[in-house]
Amino acid sequence: MAPSSQRPAASPNTAQSTRAGPATTIASGGGTVLPQYPELYSPGRPFTSPELQSLAADGVLAQFHQHGYTLPDIAASPQLRARAAANAVPAAIRQRVVAGRMTAAWIYGCAGEPDRLALLVDAKRRISSLRNTRGCTLHEVRLGPFDVVSMGGLMVSSPLRTALDIALHVETQRAIPALEGLLARPENDVRLRLLILAIESTPRVPHKKAALEKLALLAPALVARGPIDVEHAVYPSDRTQDVAQVLGVAHLEREP
Repeated sequence: MAPSSQRPAASPNTAQSTRAGPATTIASGGGTVLPQYPELYSPGRPFTSPELQSLAADGVLAQFHQHGYTLPDIAASPQLRARAAANAVPAAIRQRVVAGRMTAAWIYGCAGEPDRLALLVDAKRRISSLRNTRGCTLHEVRLGPFDVVSMGGLMVSSPLRTALDIALHVETQRAIPALEGLLARPENDVRLRLLILAIESTPRVPHKKAALEKLALLAPALVARGPIDVEHAVYPSDRTQDVAQVLGVAHLEREP
């Protein structure tokens, strides 16, 4: 009678992980197969959406955002959220757009994940070829050198530019909590006085009055009816670039 097949014993040199989870593997120089646990799992990378949902139902993964999952012990961070947003942007346009407004606020941990990505496109670039991008809302704007940071494989509007855009373009009910979050995090270096000054010093910016009204809800005393008392005065005739040089405010220009 032929002997029954037996599973070969594990080699003592084989690396074993004590961390349960879906792993991809690579071979080390000595031939040992080592488990690799990505921080972020999206449909097709490498599991299908139903497989990811099943792994989450079993507790192996935790749903991180609409279409992404992580291992349960992975803490959310701006870099991880930026990677998640990058996965939702077609690779062909990823280097031509900037995540902004409420999408950027979500990346910084100051708002919930929006249903659609808000993507900024510099007015110097052609936007017509991007209009069919699904799941995204495109905004043609002017971007300055201090308005964009690189994070998690995606360009994201800086915290200060994000706060300015939210004050100017997002309705009050959604804008106020996001602005409070951006202002409350020291690492963002967003100061309410500079937000007010940047908006007041910019001529002909759309929604200027509504933006100042939102900021007044955060701190009425700081929204002055006259000139703001600062150490280095900036006069209304000064351009936004001058404000940036004097006070370090991110570049802000009128949308076309």
